[in-house]
Amino acid sequence: MGMACTNSVERMLAAIGLGSAPLRFESCRSVTFGGVLCALPALAENGLFEHQNKLPNLPDGYYVRLHILLLLVYMALCRIRTLEQLRYQPPGELGKLMALDRVPEVRTLRAKLAWLTQNPQAVASWASALSEQWLQRDPEAAGVLYVDGHVRVYHGELAVLPRRYVSRERLCLRGTTDYWVNDQIGQPYFVVSCEFNDGLLAVLRGQIVPRLLREVPEQPTAEQLQADPRRHRFLLVFDREGSSPAFFKEMWQTHRIACVSYRKQPMELWEPAEFVEQSVSMAGGGVVNMRLAERGANWGNELWVREIRKLGTDGQQTSLITTAYGLEDAQVAAYLFSRWSQENFIKYMMEHFALDALSEYGVEEVDETKEVVNPAWRQKDAQVRSLRQKLQSRQAAYGLLELDSTL
Repeated sequence: MGMACTNSVERMLAAIGLGSAPLRFESCRSVTFGGVLCALPALAENGLFEHQNKLPNLPDGYYVRLHILLLLVYMALCRIRTLEQLRYQPPGELGKLMALDRVPEVRTLRAKLAWLTQNPQAVASWASALSEQWLQRDPEAAGVLYVDGHVRVYHGELAVLPRRYVSRERLCLRGTTDYWVNDQIGQPYFVVSCEFNDGLLAVLRGQIVPRLLREVPEQPTAEQLQADPRRHRFLLVFDREGSSPAFFKEMWQTHRIACVSYRKQPMELWEPAEFVEQSVSMAGGGVVNMRLAERGANWGNELWVREIRKLGTDGQQTSLITTAYGLEDAQVAAYLFSRWSQENFIKYMMEHFALDALSEYGVEEVDETKEVVNPAWRQKDAQVRSLRQKLQSRQAAYGLLELDSTL
């Protein structure tokens, strides 16, 4: 039956369809990875055992759905980064943590996972239920949501994925983009994966914002929004990729969703006398002194927004734009400058949980009706922008010559 298979009777019964593995904890000493049992209360609190009925049941056998989910969680806690690495771990020791004689072999585990994930709608429903539970747990934290993209680079040859810029590599590489939605301290709510690089704004419009409108708890009613013109439903925080006057206007006027981001290409510097030192309470509990100043701005002739700037010790001014009209400038600054929490989460997931690793070596069909940018148009557009930049440089140089000749 294999290594560490001591429940021979139960395994024989399961093989002929007469039951599954009974859960039976026994007294043991010096069990490898035994400390993960201390995480069971936290796993239960996070809903691991509450929504599993949304996933399909496994066929009759020794291992049931709960065994597979619990094993995946234990693998994450033990830093067993991939299914293949499970081959080099003691199966009997891990089995004792699950009240079994041993954990399933890797081929069996892959087959069980393939069965559980055969219905994408069921998996999405399970993930959505977990996300909604996490949002409901702390409505105040769910009122400020951080959105950022992470490129998972693909080095295989089975698929030809679009190229996208990877900032950590400073190269354009093939891969998929995951858009994460986190809270102020970096805890994740859900992730949206895109094979095609639609861009942050398109994903926000089409997938993230509609879902947040359904799931974010304790949103103000229409009457409350009408009574207070400065009140918003919730606040979205993202980097310069989402800095768009048209998008800010659409979110505010259509949904009353406030946004905050860095401003691209800020105008002239403000006078240092405008900046006032304030104590800013960060999401992690720390207090930072910042020199802040605020002005109103008609951003892109689209929308009247608040522009808040932070003056650094070297004289550099960091500009942020927001439609959160009802918040103090120090509070808005704390939200934007706490984006490091989401960056740390992604970096931590890459190092400890193999966020970029492939779960399998197969390929899936994509929607053939998906609209993508014509590669030929993209090439011509790049050439046009390059020539336009050269023209602007020549015009600037010509203007200086004309100015010198008149003086």
